[in-house]
Order: sequence, then structure tokens, then C-alpha cells
Amino acid sequence: MRAPLCLLLLLAHAVDMLALYRRKKQAGTGLGGNCTGCVICSEENGCSTCQQRLFLFIRREGIRQYGKCVHDCPLGFFGIRGQEANRCKKCGATCESCFSQDFCIRCKRRFHLYKGKCLPSCPPGTLTHQSTRECQEECEPSPWGSWSPCIHNGKTCGSGWGLETRVREAGPAKQEETASCRVLSESRKCPIKRLCPGERNPRQKNRKDRRQRKDRKLERR
Repeated sequence: MRAPLCLLLLLAHAVDMLALYRRKKQAGTGLGGNCTGCVICSEENGCSTCQQRLFLFIRREGIRQYGKCVHDCPLGFFGIRGQEANRCKKCGATCESCFSQDFCIRCKRRFHLYKGKCLPSCPPGTLTHQSTRECQEECEPSPWGSWSPCIHNGKTCGSGWGLETRVREAGPAKQEETASCRVLSESRKCPIKRLCPGERNPRQKNRKDRRQRKDRKLERR
């Protein structure tokens, strides 16, 4: 009688230990190295459910998939937040990094970034930035601006002549390294018509001098 009872107790204990082992194997508390941030974790497949605010990143090795909970998705992936789970999703085939499935941040080699898309070549009217490989709008020459006030020695008043200047922006001459604009300017000679305070008109001064010389001749006679 005792032998079957002991055997039954040993069998029940073995079943309990096996169930406990399976629970420890299938469910992790996030304290283990491979189960950090996990709610459910297994040794074979890693994390399958993450804590809130973390993203589930599934790494594929052949036919095997292994999950990991991360704060930020790795290069080549972007994060999607959902009601049930947050996941890392792979970028498009031509994207090196992306903000979403339809918006690339950086392209792979031999592709050019234009408005979030990775293209084989930059569209017409744009130039490739050599370091970032972004397609930037080529600058078109703008109309000339208005002439500046006539200036001589930093003053806009006085007798004599000065210079006036006008500027405009123009695109680069078929540069392939950068699409930044350069500013063009031109100047021309101009008469300064406004007298500075306390300054006499040269014509009036010349008339006064001629009048004084004429008066001196009359006095000599």
C-alpha cells in the first residue's frame, strides 16, 4: 500500500517540477540578459512580448526568429506603436535609415535622397550634395534688386560722386558638389545730390569767388 502511494507522490512531484521548469522557460521577468524588458520570453525565440514603451525587434537568422526588446529600433528599421504591441519594421530596400515606410532619412549606396525618396539619380533641376547624397534644388537667378543709395566714404551726402550697388542671387555654374547659391553684385558711379549739414554748394562757392575777384579788380582801378 505504501509503495504505490510513494510512487504516486513522486510522480506528482515530477509533474509539478516539469510544469515549473516549462513556466520558467517560457515566461521571463525581464531580469535575464536575453529577456531584458520582456513580458514573455523563451530561450529558443527570445522575447515575444515587451514592456510598455519598448519596441519588439525580431532578428531573423535563416529560418529562425529571435525577439529582443529595445528602446530604439536599429539602423534600417523604424518603430511603429500600436495598441497591443510596439514593433520595429524594416525600412524600404533602398533606405539605409528611415522615419517611416514611405520616408527615408538616408539612402544606400548608388541612391540619392530626394524628399524622403531614394532615387537612382537626382531629378532635373536639382544637384547632388557630395557628402550627404541629397538632391538639392538648383538655384535660379533672381531679378536684380534696387540700387542702393549713392555713397562716398560711407556717407550718403556731400558734393561730388559716389557709388551705388545692387545685388541678386544666382545658381552655381553646373557644380556637382553643392547646390548652394552665390550672390552677384554690380556697382556704378553716381552723383551725390544731397549736401551734408553745414556744407556749401560748390557752384555757389565758385560764384562767390568770382564775384570777389571781380570786386578786387574794380577797387584797383
